[in-house]
Amino acid sequence: MKLAKALGTGISLTVLALLFTPHARADEFNRKTIVTFDAPVEVPGVGAQILPAGTYVFKVLDSPSDRHIVQISNKEETHVFTTILAIPNFRLKPTNKTVMTFRERPAGQPEALKAWFYPGMEWGDQFVYDKARAITLAQESNEAVLSTSTVQTAAPVETLNAEPIEAVGPTGESVATTTVIEPPPPVVAVAAVPAPVVAPAPELVASLPKTASNLPLIALFGLLGLGGGLAIAGAVKYSA
Repeated sequence: MKLAKALGTGISLTVLALLFTPHARADEFNRKTIVTFDAPVEVPGVGAQILPAGTYVFKVLDSPSDRHIVQISNKEETHVFTTILAIPNFRLKPTNKTVMTFRERPAGQPEALKAWFYPGMEWGDQFVYDKARAITLAQESNEAVLSTSTVQTAAPVETLNAEPIEAVGPTGESVATTTVIEPPPPVVAVAAVPAPVVAPAPELVASLPKTASNLPLIALFGLLGLGGGLAIAGAVKYSA
């Protein structure tokens, strides 16, 4: 069992995975992470490149869409141990801690660094080994390993960005990189729901309500006629 520390915090390391407290959030741009290993760890480089027990800084130098360039340096960042290729790898459930995974090795051999996931991110970095070393690691772990023919330790970033990457199986055969890299889940197309058709409201015509019948008007005309008749009759009598 190894023990590891990040920023002075001790935590357990199993054979396959390492969890530790992330570095300051201000370093999200280059994902700078400081980690201390209490035992040697193998990283990509020339052959079997071993980092002795100690404190190291991991940073992303460049991040094209299909790959990342990762630099590993000493704690003071005055010496670069290796600059290596990594392929974005997807995980379904991001955590709030840094996660590093390792390949199983024979007893007594340093664990080989497999992948690095920065806290809070769905995408991590699956490391690429030189082809000869990748075949050996694939045989030991019985799983495919990402590989390249370039010696990565001193290669410039431009070269690493253009270097072909493949995956090799335990017998040295080339296999699809999708057997190593977890692709993102497919985007499920959602059928568009048509907007509901709203019928226009009926046009309202303003009108005055009918409040009474014509009977009062007829009675009024009758009274007026009666009054007129009486007036005429009185005038005739008076003139006689």
